[in-house]
Amino acid sequence: MRDEYSVFCSEIYRITGINLALYKDQQMKRRLNTFMHKLRVESYDQLAKKIEKDQTALKMFHEFVTINVTDFFRDNEQFETLRKRILPQLVKSGSPFRAWSAGCSDGREAYSLLMMLEEMGVTDYQIHGTDLDERILEKARQGIYNEEAVHKVPAHLLAKYFTKLPDGNYQFAPEKARKVQFYKQDLLADEYRKGFDLIVCRNVVIYFTEEAKDFVFAKMAKSLKPDGILFVGGTESILAPKALGLTPVLPFFYKRDDSM
Repeated sequence: MRDEYSVFCSEIYRITGINLALYKDQQMKRRLNTFMHKLRVESYDQLAKKIEKDQTALKMFHEFVTINVTDFFRDNEQFETLRKRILPQLVKSGSPFRAWSAGCSDGREAYSLLMMLEEMGVTDYQIHGTDLDERILEKARQGIYNEEAVHKVPAHLLAKYFTKLPDGNYQFAPEKARKVQFYKQDLLADEYRKGFDLIVCRNVVIYFTEEAKDFVFAKMAKSLKPDGILFVGGTESILAPKALGLTPVLPFFYKRDDSM
C-alpha cells in the first residue's frame, strides 16, 4: 500500500505538474512540515486539497518549491574567476554570446552577467533567465530592488546601471534589462533551448535526487555549444562529469565534452 507521502506526490504532480519524486525525500518532508504549519494544515492530504482549491496556497507552494535565494555577484571569488578566466575564452567576435541563468529567481544573477559583459565591452549578447515561479520572474522583469539587495553591487556599477527611486529602492536600467529574456521553465519537465556559450546553474538543484541532478546536468551539457561552459554552485560539484558529457576545467566550471 502506498504511503501518505507517495500519494501526496502523485496528487501534487496531477495538480501542478511538479514531480516531487525527483526531490530528496527527507529534506522535502522537513521543509513541508514547516510549510504545513504555515498554512495550518495537519496532513499531506489536507495540504494537497488546499493547494488544489486555494489559488493563494497554490502560489505559495510554487514559491516554496523554488528556493529563491540569490544575490548580485553571489560568491564574488567565483564570479571573478568567471570574469577573468572563463568569459575571455568564450566571447568570440562575429558571434552573439548566449548565456542562460537557470533558476534565476528575481534576476540578480542574470543582471550580474549583463553588467560583467557590458564592462568587458561585449555588446552582441543574449541572456536568458528561467525559473519555475512566475511571480518571481515578474519581479525580475521589473528589475526593482531594495537597498539591502544591491549592497554587494560595486559603487561604480550601482551608479552606472541603477537609478535610485523616490521610495529608496533601486531600478536596474530598463534599456539594459530588455536584453534579458525571462520566462518560466521547469528544469525537470520542460525542453531546454540550445546553443549557449555559458549556462549558470548555481544552488538550484540542491534538493534534487542524484538521478534528477544528473538528468539536469546532462541536458544542460547538450544545450551548450561545443566548448561551452556550465557554472555550478559550491554545493553542486559533479561526481562523474564525463558520463554526463562534461569535463571539469576549474572548480565549479565544466566544459561540454564531445569525446564520447
